[in-house]
Amino acid sequence: MPPPPSSSPASSSSPSSRPLPEFKNSVKLKYVKLGYQYLVNHILTLLLFPIIVVVGIEVARIGPDEIPSLWRSLKFDLLQILCSALILIFSGTVYFMSRPRPIYLLDYACFKPPLTCRVPFSTFMEHTRLICSNEKSYQFQARILERSGLGEETCLPPANHYIPPNPNMEASRSEAHFVIFSAVDNLLAATGLKPNDIDILVVNCSLFSPAPSLSSMLINRYKFPGNIRSYNLSGMGCSAGLISINLARDLLQIHPNSTALVVSTEIITPNFYAGNQRSMLLPNCLFRMGAAAILLSNRRIDRRRAKYKLVHIVRTHKGADDKAYNCVYEEEDEQGHSGISLSKDLMAIAGEALKSNITTIGPLVLPASEQLLFLVTLIHRKLKPYIPDFKQAFEHFCIHAGGRAVIDELQKNLQLSPEHVEASRMTLHRFGNTSSSSLWYELNYIESKRRMRRGDRVWQIGFGSGFKCNSAVWKCLRSIKPQGDSPWSDCIDRYPVDIPEIVKL
Repeated sequence: MPPPPSSSPASSSSPSSRPLPEFKNSVKLKYVKLGYQYLVNHILTLLLFPIIVVVGIEVARIGPDEIPSLWRSLKFDLLQILCSALILIFSGTVYFMSRPRPIYLLDYACFKPPLTCRVPFSTFMEHTRLICSNEKSYQFQARILERSGLGEETCLPPANHYIPPNPNMEASRSEAHFVIFSAVDNLLAATGLKPNDIDILVVNCSLFSPAPSLSSMLINRYKFPGNIRSYNLSGMGCSAGLISINLARDLLQIHPNSTALVVSTEIITPNFYAGNQRSMLLPNCLFRMGAAAILLSNRRIDRRRAKYKLVHIVRTHKGADDKAYNCVYEEEDEQGHSGISLSKDLMAIAGEALKSNITTIGPLVLPASEQLLFLVTLIHRKLKPYIPDFKQAFEHFCIHAGGRAVIDELQKNLQLSPEHVEASRMTLHRFGNTSSSSLWYELNYIESKRRMRRGDRVWQIGFGSGFKCNSAVWKCLRSIKPQGDSPWSDCIDRYPVDIPEIVKL
């Protein structure tokens, strides 16, 4: 690989070179109010239960002999008795109907790409040299790859190994079959469930949306029952994995005794960009093969074997703003080559979405002391802004491995230690940006390192086109031992690895 030139006009316009805005600046109070609104609604729902318990304890304390005399002393007539009984029945019914069902994560599985799909830097740049006739585009991709945080073991699908790549429909379907079926096969084998046990199916893939859909492809392969509730999400970017979890959670709230299978992936084959526009060359350097299959349940009996319980999901959408809407945009360049264009304002827009999201989630997860300090400094603008310490709310952080700059800036703004972002950095290094499935590779890294203990709280943060920032909070229900067939099983002892600092030219 030739050394990068001493000056880089492209580097100033690439999204990776623009840092996230400081979290402490321009935090909007309305998102804080929204977070407290979620909290208040949850508390009001729970208040009915303590009242019923207190009344029951008091009646039990008085004893059965005293109840008739107490009843006579109250001098209730029949109408009052009926009204009181109706109120109690109504209150109990409202409580039990409005009480959310617990959502358990039974298990999940991540696709492990074979060594035959590995793309070392030398191979990637050799192919780029043979494909790309524009020297500036070649040099630009060399700089991006060098600073990306990716390692030498990331993988691309077979069609992208051709010179030139051959991104046809057959190859795209072949990749979808390979990555999705592998993940689902591993999950069903680990849980012992049969296809007939699946009641809900949610599949997300942003840029490959064939007909029949990917969800139909799964139904055809595994012969899921004909009454399965299936959904196929597309065009929602790298945060679509958490959107799928949100959709599955909502469906599990209204369908009792159900099991949901969520599949998150991005098919790389059809998304190779063959042009020279720099904003559209970035995905070629960052995105790699990956998929994850997640099994959720609302059966209370499944708590005993579940790994995690879903605590919160908070979604933030900035699509009403034109800049946010256009910052990740699928289009064609002047030569007619289609690809994904990443705006130079991407990092700033991601920062705004992040601030809105974490300001909303703060009241739900932060201890009272942190909330009080944050609110006082937020309302009283003359005081020095206080950045909440989210390390008091979570033991583990899974930040979408979209790129090195994103992880760097979130570590800085959230004041996280190197260990807190280790899972994100190592996932980016070993597997690259696998889009919506990256959060599950990160969670599996933590488990493979034997760091997940009962009671630990995990914060997953995802970004996506639109522009969106989504968060999910999980609570670990039991200490988790690493699995022998995980994507990290053959390499976890080599991690973490040292990643060289970016040399600023």
